Amino acid sequence: MTIRTTYLVQTFEIHRKRLVPTIRTAVKTEQQAERMAQSAAERKSGAAAIEISADDETGEVSHIRIISTFGEVPEDFAELLQNA
Repeated sequence: MTIRTTYLVQTFEIHRKRLVPTIRTAVKTEQQAERMAQSAAERKSGAAAIEISADDETGEVSHIRIISTFGEVPEDFAELLQNA
């Protein structure tokens, strides 16, 4: 069992008066995720940097953490991640 950590940047835009997820991008480091999320939030409605740890073989997620958010992010975003 090998645990692999992945860093993602999730952007959000307002569509029909609701924040909706748009592009999700994988990056190599936590610092890169934070920088990219901050930069993306300047062009989009908002963005979040996320860390996901999962079993490399089964894909079972063992840990999800929101590193940081910038701009507008749905209020229930953390809850949605935990239920995904």
